[in-house]
Amino acid sequence: MQTLDHTVYLDLREGADVLEADRQGDKVLRLADGSMLKLFRRKRLLTSALWSPYARRFADNCQTLQERGIECPRIRQVYRIPAIERDAVHYDPLPGRTLRQLLDGDAPDELRARLGEFIAHLHQNGIYFRSAHLGNVVLTPENTLGLIDVADLRAYGRPLRKGLRLRNFKHMLRYRQDREWLLKDNRFLEHYLSHQQTCNERELRLALDT
Repeated sequence: MQTLDHTVYLDLREGADVLEADRQGDKVLRLADGSMLKLFRRKRLLTSALWSPYARRFADNCQTLQERGIECPRIRQVYRIPAIERDAVHYDPLPGRTLRQLLDGDAPDELRARLGEFIAHLHQNGIYFRSAHLGNVVLTPENTLGLIDVADLRAYGRPLRKGLRLRNFKHMLRYRQDREWLLKDNRFLEHYLSHQQTCNERELRLALDT
């Protein structure tokens, strides 16, 4: 992690668009060259971020995903910015539109099938993404699916066990709009089931109904 002088930070963010902010300050910036700067603050004095900063987790998770053939942002650098008490990750965004953005238009039904296959691929590759929702899955210009906002992700050395898979499905259905689209027909579940051998349809439907 590289320490970033306050003057250099101000030069870096000059002309940036603030995409996300709260009362504590900026959270996500689109820099003048189109790259992104995501800022993280420590919310508590005693937290796991002391020894595993969220910015570093974001960068490490991107590297893991790339190694496993899953598209995600490309990391440029990880910074510590003492003057504003923030850590930051500088990255090139994954191009495309999120599935939630596509829902506002006319998302093709076949996307549900492709998403089912994609989630099965993640699970078979040991990826447990607690922030799994349609706002964090991107359809790229090359017509492939990838992940963004990946600080809240765990990678295991083997396919996910059944309990984690079922828990991940519940996470995906937290938002009403997502749930209605995913369960509009059977394509999402059928294509997930056809690309893995760990869960059966009854178990998945019980998890989705609770």
